[in-house]
Amino acid sequence: MIKIILNKCTGCTLCKKACPFGAIEIVNKKAVIDLSKCNLCGACVGSCKFDAIELKKEKKPAKKDLSLHKDVWVFCEQKKGVIQSIAFELLGEGKKLAKKLGVKLCAVILGSEIEPKIEELSARGADKIYIIDSPALKFYQDEPYTNVLVSLVEEYKPEILLCGATTIGRSLVSRVAIKIGAGLTADCTGLDIDEKEKLLLQTRPAFGGNIMATIITPNHRPQMATVRHKVMKEAEIHKSHKAEVIRKNYPDELLRSRTTLLDVVEEIEETVNLAEADIIVSGGRGVGGPENFSIIRELAKVLGAAVGASRSAVDAGWIPYSHQVGQTGKTVCPKLYIACGISGQIQHLIGMQSSKVIVAINKDPDAPIFKVATYGIVGNLFEVIPALTKEFQKILKK
Repeated sequence: MIKIILNKCTGCTLCKKACPFGAIEIVNKKAVIDLSKCNLCGACVGSCKFDAIELKKEKKPAKKDLSLHKDVWVFCEQKKGVIQSIAFELLGEGKKLAKKLGVKLCAVILGSEIEPKIEELSARGADKIYIIDSPALKFYQDEPYTNVLVSLVEEYKPEILLCGATTIGRSLVSRVAIKIGAGLTADCTGLDIDEKEKLLLQTRPAFGGNIMATIITPNHRPQMATVRHKVMKEAEIHKSHKAEVIRKNYPDELLRSRTTLLDVVEEIEETVNLAEADIIVSGGRGVGGPENFSIIRELAKVLGAAVGASRSAVDAGWIPYSHQVGQTGKTVCPKLYIACGISGQIQHLIGMQSSKVIVAINKDPDAPIFKVATYGIVGNLFEVIPALTKEFQKILKK
């Protein structure tokens, strides 16, 4: 808090000259501080010869005992009782982190009738499994899931908490972070441990993907991060591995939600799931309109591929957002990625540049997509794609 002691202020302007933020004006021969500009740096206090400025800074809260926090936790997302593959990716990466820290890898799973999933998580390397099985948790809802995870964190105090950067993951852990007063790094593409300081190194794209920023959380626990799908390898399966199981039950009031779930409507799509696909055929602005995505879908169907899209195609309303690949869409890592009429803006490249083979089809020979492509075809996509579809039908006998 800062204030001017009016009976001492002479309006000499020394404080105004000293303020680096232009937060002080002289009005009627008295200094007036604009609190919207002032950042309490104290420069004005030192410049005042009349002790007319009083600055009181709030005492920093006592440091928490971070040594109480142990283990690496992975929130294992499930839908309709099926554990999502992002959970297995995080268990694989979490195992490496836990080994460097000398702690246990723990899986956390919420849902209804999910007891059979214990064996699956154990085989993926979890040393400890926290399971909360309740009919109220059958489908994801913000409030009950948040309340349960917050209660678990406060009771067992993990050192690290990882979650997939999915629709559910992003919604859940941001709420948890606020409630427990922890930091959160979103959309990480790399994780490591500073073995000297025992800190989680959280790497993510920044400034439109032009740099990779590594973020640390030295003063709060747990260290929390969401991780993009398909950027890490799944944990290997070892059926002989057995985990300790901790079953928790919570009162009904903790599981209540102010919203009522009426129905879950899944998008009907002929092709395979984008995030899980080994082959993806994507269309961009060069496709020209929503009706022309039919040739993209035909090629995808022949190849058994998923249909993707650039942000520009989604923003134009040609295809639903669920198909968007890129920094603001899904991160994919298929064996084959075919980019049709996509120029290759950096935000799109971030989402697909880890693909094993990239084939680019574009009429512009200078399109940025060709810089990351394994193979490039310069030509009219309305001629090239039907020709490819026809040839693959012959080869694959479809």
